[in-house]
Amino acid sequence: MSETSPVASPLRTFGRFELRALLSKSARSLIWRVFDARHGQELMLCMPREKPNSAPALEHWLRMAQAGERVHHPNLAPVFEIGQVENWPYVAYDRALGETLDERLARQNAPLPLDAAGWVCQLLEGLAFAHEAGHAHRDLQTANLVIDANDKVRLIGIEVAQEVFPATVDFTAVTRRAVRESAEEDVLCVGLLLNRILSGKPVLEERDLQHVVQQMQPIGRELVRLGWETPHPIPDPLRAICNRATDRQLRQRYHLARSFLRALDGWRQAAAYDNGGPVVLLLDKLQRIGHLPTTTTGMHRFTGGAGMEAQHASALSQLVLKDMALTLELVRRVNNALRQSGHAGETILNMQRAIQMLGLDGVQLAANSLKPWPGPLQPVAAEMLSQVMARTTKAATIAQALRPAGYDGEVVHLITVMQNLGRLLLQYHFPDDAQQIRQLMQPPEPTEDQANPPSLSEQAAAYAVLGCDLDALGAAVARHWGLGDELLQMIRRQPLDGPVHTPRNDADTLRLTCSLANELLEALALPEAKRRPGVEAVTRRYAKPLGLGLREVMEALNPGAHRPGQAPAPAAAPAAAPGSLRNRLAGRS
Repeated sequence: MSETSPVASPLRTFGRFELRALLSKSARSLIWRVFDARHGQELMLCMPREKPNSAPALEHWLRMAQAGERVHHPNLAPVFEIGQVENWPYVAYDRALGETLDERLARQNAPLPLDAAGWVCQLLEGLAFAHEAGHAHRDLQTANLVIDANDKVRLIGIEVAQEVFPATVDFTAVTRRAVRESAEEDVLCVGLLLNRILSGKPVLEERDLQHVVQQMQPIGRELVRLGWETPHPIPDPLRAICNRATDRQLRQRYHLARSFLRALDGWRQAAAYDNGGPVVLLLDKLQRIGHLPTTTTGMHRFTGGAGMEAQHASALSQLVLKDMALTLELVRRVNNALRQSGHAGETILNMQRAIQMLGLDGVQLAANSLKPWPGPLQPVAAEMLSQVMARTTKAATIAQALRPAGYDGEVVHLITVMQNLGRLLLQYHFPDDAQQIRQLMQPPEPTEDQANPPSLSEQAAAYAVLGCDLDALGAAVARHWGLGDELLQMIRRQPLDGPVHTPRNDADTLRLTCSLANELLEALALPEAKRRPGVEAVTRRYAKPLGLGLREVMEALNPGAHRPGQAPAPAAAPAAAPGSLRNRLAGRS
């Protein structure tokens, strides 16, 4: 069969088919638009670039194609026919399914990023199903996506590009190329497809994605990243997802179509709807298993009896604050009670005040509503959650030490915890995703060209795994709990790439103080050689806006270190104006 261009004579035939146009030609396969006179309709024929080199090879090809035909999914095109002409095997699909992505891009070269993500999500749905059924594509090209008038995407060509074995091979003794290896290459090609659609031009100026794969690291030397000159602005989360899919480091890429789909669909839903993607999944889990598991047992021993005198409120609040799950549950309950009683503008973040408002029975009910440690977590994931909670508690302790005079220590503690809410919930409800994010934040292996390659930031890694950042997760839950707008503003950390300005009000002061504490804790987690410079860099960032120096920061990190045996005296709290934010958060009138 000769290879012709789309302008070739329409009289050429392939068996009973009239060849009308060559839709795609790659190193591994061909796609023809043909007319089937027997059925009076147009079809698309997918066939291997090389004819099977023996009768057993042809039989093996047909057997694998027929097995792929039995895999049914809405995003996998139904097969019209499988056959052969003079030992050339083919899989036929109905042309009425739609146009190829190549044809769509020829008339609509710059689809919106949201539309592109929707197409690729549908492709990943079908591809993931095929992979899980034990099949691979092995030659994903833009022509293998068929899109109808309603933007429904279907994949054609499963099991068309099969392995080429020597003519003398015994197929009963040869093991097929591992589906997992082929599937990972399929997922890489989906990333290249996404890059192609978003950039508006062929990747590395190559139309055959297999040629691109061969040029990419680690096989070749080329880097594939989404450029900045694109037909439409690309949101940072989508850019991170696209770049992760084609990362030069194999371990950084998506290895499963489902993982890629999870991140891309998470971004797509979050971009299209206010509370989409992972936020919806998280809120559903909150309803079923709660926010965090409790670490306290026997709370009734502290709340039982004839009642609690006023002088005991402080001791009980300190006990509650040691249990992060119970702390958050009391915050949720007391502020929900405020809202239901018509005080929607108020927020209580002082634990003593929350306990007084809910009463001992209310505290006991809150404690009973929580799942015992470690909830549904396996031991390794439970240990990781314990570490995240310990770091959050340490950050809260640092924030309390750095708070300006006059600010309630419990309020500062709780805002610091709330600034870590997304991280805590991620580790409890999506431990596998949390592990992926940590792995992406590890520096890549150095190369000759890059001796000290940069690692992904937490935000970029979260984008690549979830499609949204962790602050967005925490803020969505706080909004779901009905916490006020002022608190929603305070629980968003100061952006790492943004300047720190002098606070204009109490809310700014609280947010920056807690952000400083969280950044200091992250600096302490750096390798020893970078730890001190990291602390100093963070201190310089906040020094002028908060009026703090390195001495105060070092004292907060190491209490009493500069004055052995002497605890720092608590700062006197000046009288605050009635109705000020610091009073309202503490529950004082």
